Amino acid sequence: MAHVTSRDGTRIAYERVGAGRPVVLVDAAGHFRANSSLGELADLLAPDFTVYRYDRRGRGESTDTPPYAPAREVEDLGALLDEAGAPAGVYGYSSGCLVGLHAAAAGLSVRRLVLLEPSLDPAADSTEQRAFTSRLQALAGAEAVELFLTSIGVPADMLPGMRGTPHWDAMVSVAHTLAYDSALSEATDTNVLDRVLTPTLVIDSVSTSADLAGMAATAADLLPNAVHRSLPGEWHSVPATVLAPVVADFLR
Repeated sequence: MAHVTSRDGTRIAYERVGAGRPVVLVDAAGHFRANSSLGELADLLAPDFTVYRYDRRGRGESTDTPPYAPAREVEDLGALLDEAGAPAGVYGYSSGCLVGLHAAAAGLSVRRLVLLEPSLDPAADSTEQRAFTSRLQALAGAEAVELFLTSIGVPADMLPGMRGTPHWDAMVSVAHTLAYDSALSEATDTNVLDRVLTPTLVIDSVSTSADLAGMAATAADLLPNAVHRSLPGEWHSVPATVLAPVVADFLR
């Protein structure tokens, strides 16, 4: 494990595996390296790429510097891209996609983007999203996690089986950052997408929910230089063994 220092002094923990062109993996809300599905993807990409995985600010072994703003996450990713030393591919999962989109829109050295089910709805009422961010900020721990998971469409009958698991406890440990992801959604509109000229692959699972599939299709339609693929998977996920060859082909 190593660290880079973001512009505001936040220390961003990361690890690097493999050799080849650099690619940075950006995780979803509530996820970090110790609570992530991206480890297997990193290992599968490592024979062909130098893969960077990091803890987004306020998560895992990264520090945090309030107040939060989406621009700070762009600076965090920018510090990783500087460390990589060359224009890099960026893979984002769920709200992690939004970090990649903002970075590309800001002109950072993102060579290609891959987005798995980006959590965005540019047509949504921003007032409603701001209210949701405020609700998350007012909650802590498990209450914030439950509100967030319910809002993104996790079926109610799945929640009892999640409570008390290591994954649940890890999300509770970074529950304050869920409001960060909501604020990031607030900031992602058509003006951002219009500025993303980076070649982009948008992926969804054939077995995901209609709203998530719709978001992926919308993103692909609005981005100036994007293609869209549906892959075998489950709700809001595609197995790393299915994902890796598609990601690798696009990043090459």
